[in-house]
Amino acid sequence: MTIRHIVCWKLNALTPRKKADDAAAIAAGLQALVGVVPEIRVLTVGPDVAGDENWDVALIADFDDLEALGRYQNHPEHKKVGAFIRTVVADRLAVDLKV
Repeated sequence: MTIRHIVCWKLNALTPRKKADDAAAIAAGLQALVGVVPEIRVLTVGPDVAGDENWDVALIADFDDLEALGRYQNHPEHKKVGAFIRTVVADRLAVDLKV
């Protein structure tokens, strides 16, 4: 069994430049967790490229099981990235699927 963790964020930035900078910072912070948090099997993150009224940034990450996902979420380095994300996000959507 694999758990696929999907998260989407709407950013609170008011200008396209600030939104792009915040999206890039989120992506860089989460991507930096690969190799640091051993539970991560696959991680893809980036800004929406369509530019419509979609969510601004999305994360798709795979974990062996729910326990591995929990260890990822509680890892000190993930918590640091999460603290930054909470300062630039207006809304969040998350779902975890068994794939």
